[in-house]
Amino acid sequence: MGVQFDTKRAAEYLTCSPKTLEKWRVYGSGPVYVKIGNLCRYRQVDLDIWIESRRRVSTSDRGER
Repeated sequence: MGVQFDTKRAAEYLTCSPKTLEKWRVYGSGPVYVKIGNLCRYRQVDLDIWIESRRRVSTSDRGER
């Protein structure tokens, strides 16, 4: 299944705060995560895919291709 991170480590990997990841989970705008009981886990591959999906070529690029 690959490398898995808890919220704190995933936030460090993405250089954001754990609170930001929690907010993204509520709105469905962040990376895919795995829910195991009360725990949220992020696979490194899913974080990398999410990072790639955020690539832009200019500040006006909305990423709609």
